[in-house]
Amino acid sequence: MPLISVAIGPDEQNGEIRGHAKGVFAFGNIATGVFALGGISCGIVAIGGIAVGLIAVGGVAVGVIAGVGGVASGYFAVGGVAIGVETIGGAQVKV
Repeated sequence: MPLISVAIGPDEQNGEIRGHAKGVFAFGNIATGVFALGGISCGIVAIGGIAVGLIAVGGVAVGVIAGVGGVASGYFAVGGVAIGVETIGGAQVKV
């Protein structure tokens, strides 16, 4: 896994419609890594439109420890719709 990966836009060589970055620090349309930043991101720390990880920040954020976003879930959840054990938000669902 490379240290830094940046993939934006289509990659015709690999047959990808969207760039998929895979690295410790991943930046792209789809990002997978320890620190992931992208439209769709998955990592320990994930930031993006749709973010999944231990700590997630995004429009739709699914975090194991914390989720922050429009729709957020996680142990600590902060968002317009917050689902978790400790929540802050407009509509809260405490589990």
